[in-house]
Amino acid sequence: MTLIRSVYVFCSIVMSVPGYASKPPEDRELTTNRSNMSLRKVPADLSPTTTTLDLSYNLLSQLQSSDFRSVSKLKVLILCHNRIQELDIKTFEFNRELRYLDLSYNRLKIVTWYSLAGLRHLDLSFNDFDSVPIHEEAGNMSQLEILGLSGAKIRKSDFQKIAHLHLNTVFLGLRRLSYYEEGSLPILNTTKLHIVLPMNTNFWVLLRDGIKTSKILEMTNIDGKSQFSSYETQQNLTLANSKTSILLLNKVDLLWDDLLLIFQFVWHTSVECFQVQHVTFGGKVYLDHNSFDYSNTAMRTIKLEHIQFRIFYIPQERVYLLFTKMDIENLTISDAQMPHMRFPNYPTRFKHLNFADNILTDDLFKQPIQLPHLKTLILKGNKLETLSLVSFFANNTSLKHLDLSQNLLQYENDENCFWPETLITMNLSSNKFADSVFRCLPRSIQILDLNNNKIQTVPKEIIHLKSLRELNLAFNFLTDLPGCSHFRKLSILNIEMNLILSPSLDFFQSCQEVKTLNAGRNPFRCTCELRDFIQLEKYSQGMMIGWSDSYICEYPLNLKGTRLKDVHLPELSCNTALLIVTIVVIMLVLGTAMAFCCLYFDLPWYLRMLGQWTQTLQRIRKTTQEQLKRNVQFYVFISYNKHDSTWVKHELIPNLEKEENLICLHEGNFDPGKSITENITNCIEKSCKSIFVLSPNFIQSEWCHYELYFAHQNLFHENSDYIIFILLEPIPLYCIPTRYPKLKALMEKKAYLEWSKDRRKCGLFWAKLRASINVNLLETREMCELQTFVELNEESQGSVISLIRTDCL
Repeated sequence: MTLIRSVYVFCSIVMSVPGYASKPPEDRELTTNRSNMSLRKVPADLSPTTTTLDLSYNLLSQLQSSDFRSVSKLKVLILCHNRIQELDIKTFEFNRELRYLDLSYNRLKIVTWYSLAGLRHLDLSFNDFDSVPIHEEAGNMSQLEILGLSGAKIRKSDFQKIAHLHLNTVFLGLRRLSYYEEGSLPILNTTKLHIVLPMNTNFWVLLRDGIKTSKILEMTNIDGKSQFSSYETQQNLTLANSKTSILLLNKVDLLWDDLLLIFQFVWHTSVECFQVQHVTFGGKVYLDHNSFDYSNTAMRTIKLEHIQFRIFYIPQERVYLLFTKMDIENLTISDAQMPHMRFPNYPTRFKHLNFADNILTDDLFKQPIQLPHLKTLILKGNKLETLSLVSFFANNTSLKHLDLSQNLLQYENDENCFWPETLITMNLSSNKFADSVFRCLPRSIQILDLNNNKIQTVPKEIIHLKSLRELNLAFNFLTDLPGCSHFRKLSILNIEMNLILSPSLDFFQSCQEVKTLNAGRNPFRCTCELRDFIQLEKYSQGMMIGWSDSYICEYPLNLKGTRLKDVHLPELSCNTALLIVTIVVIMLVLGTAMAFCCLYFDLPWYLRMLGQWTQTLQRIRKTTQEQLKRNVQFYVFISYNKHDSTWVKHELIPNLEKEENLICLHEGNFDPGKSITENITNCIEKSCKSIFVLSPNFIQSEWCHYELYFAHQNLFHENSDYIIFILLEPIPLYCIPTRYPKLKALMEKKAYLEWSKDRRKCGLFWAKLRASINVNLLETREMCELQTFVELNEESQGSVISLIRTDCL
């Protein structure tokens, strides 16, 4: 896995070369992946622009000198997990840009060296070499940084050929180890040494030499019985001749006594950080734990992670005290199924304690513990239940960071909590806390994580958390955003995955200092109450984390699934005050407009006219055309102003016909029992033609305009020439009142007869008038003389036939 990671690290370095992004498309680097395809030879169709080629997990058994000649720009070549037995590095002589070459996990036995001056990473680990395959040519690779080797036999002479190279990492991936010449590893000049041992290998001599070789030493597959029984055999190893400051043992399977010897051995070296992970140990104890020598050490950090036990025959409390008596700065024992931990009854120098992923209970805090220098305590993933007990324990420390996540913690209101004033960070996530937990928090807290609990509200009476800057309340049961009236310094708030429908105004008013807000994945109700929240992102410039994909409407149903940024909530519909003002303004405008219309356009006149016209229209719809024709009683209807009556009676009527009783005039034919508008409509309905005598007096008469309006609606006649205009005196159009636009429009587009005071022209005037009327007086008289109809009335004693004769005269 280390080598795989290094491939990606190397490729990232290559891709970050200055100018790479500005290269033209034809010069861009090309990655070709032909891995896991059961290939038996290198493909011949490789693109010349290929820079990274992966041929891993195939069936390649040999490489030809011409295989990679066509890919001269190749930088990364991965050939691991094949069946290659022989290698001539001169095969890559045409690949002058080659930087990374991986030939691990093959069957190599012979390597013919050729200096590749630009090569930085060469991996020959996990092959079948009899001895480490290093030649003098390898010493010429001055750019080499990472070197992977393997071999059944390791000698000093092998490493002396590359002793002058300053390497970053040497990786020894050994399939088998039959011989190791003591003192070989310290010849290497490397910062990190990683040794993967075959099973059942004597690791002690390699551990001893490894500590004298590099600053960082990692050893994997530590197992088997120790080859020495006491630390006294290592008197020649002192702090003066050891180099390692970081030691990592991975995949360790030992007896407890062997592991204890390793700790004692490392204790007196230059190692400052000792990490043991994936440990399996057990067995009966023979060594006396009290004989452990805690003196003369550079150790500062010990980490034991992922521990499994076989049959164990020692009191565990002795194991706990073995580590707590070491009195170092940092101690980690995680994922060890540890039910308890004991500390010495005197103050210790621990600054960092990590007991995560064990099964510790509240019993841990029921004994006096003296940790005056403790800064960080991690107890995540245990079985703690009482928060107040933790507070009593922490109060005797200098604690700054406390992690109690993934426990069973609760808090009852009647419990007292005492926290140190130094505590600034607390992780209380994934517990069983309710709202009351805010009453058991330190005043100095700055970063608080309470996600995944059972909190429904943040109590408003909490006044002591004035230093709080970050608050995580995700995955709880909050129904509203918490106000910040008691968290004046709050700048980061996470409340995603709660039950928030619409935030209250208190949040927007009191949380002015919040710079980062994560409120996504809540069941938002997209109504007017949410409008301020939506506007918050628009004016906050990236304040909302996860916007806009995590902010989705849940209610109402017609908006379910819609992103908040796509919801339109107008200001007018959401602001009640603005809506009222708008309605009032509109009503005032409409009222003013109506008043203006009434004064300027005589709107009441039009309204009355519209009412009459509507009633007439309804009546006409119920009357057939035959009935309308039968209703005709008059030859013509004359509309005129009373000031023009002299001309009408002495000039117009005598010249029309002798039958004056066939002419309808409002003075003689209006029914006193009906309204004026009803009389007007009746006269128009019962007349074949309508003559309008226009004069300055006419245009000033409201009733004359009524008559003209009803006649023009053409409700009672199918033809369009039933209106005749006689212009008695000239009328300029500008003299017509604006409230009577109908008359002005008709005079502009309809022809009219103009009366002349010159008697010589009167004959022509009357001839045109009679031609315009064009009505057969005889037919009209016959139609009106005899209109008889029969009504059949059925009564209880018989039928009565009534003949009613009506004369339209």
